[in-house]
Amino acid sequence: MQKYHVKLSGEERKRVEKQLRSKKHSMESKRRAYILLDLDESQGTKLPTLKSISARRGVSEVTIYKTRKQYAEDGLDHVLARKKRETPPVAAKVTGEVEAYIVATCCSTPPEGKAGWTMQMIANKIVLDGVIESISDETVRLVLKKRRSNHI
Repeated sequence: MQKYHVKLSGEERKRVEKQLRSKKHSMESKRRAYILLDLDESQGTKLPTLKSISARRGVSEVTIYKTRKQYAEDGLDHVLARKKRETPPVAAKVTGEVEAYIVATCCSTPPEGKAGWTMQMIANKIVLDGVIESISDETVRLVLKKRRSNHI
């Protein structure tokens, strides 16, 4: 006996079918939509087995079980849409303070005997000044490009 049930209302079924017709949704999202339609008990037809759904949709039986469980616990919106990340996977190394220091260094007079700042010289200077632990010349270039500096 299964613990979780999928019974789509008429409106929910229309939303699922609309998502399947849409070109802006990922294949992962569409696969979950197909699984919901396969598991829908409100149609009154005999439900296919997990094995047959798994073979037809190219997913594991665990995925089908998790989709069913998520629908029962959280509703249709959580099944069809990906959860938005609250923080990026890696924190940004270059903060506004570091960017400001790069731009200020670029605009300052170059070291004695040099005609202008190179990206590597700026990177070395901000590391030596203790603004940041390490930075590449490419990152310096991208910061200056973002700020539309005349240096690059």
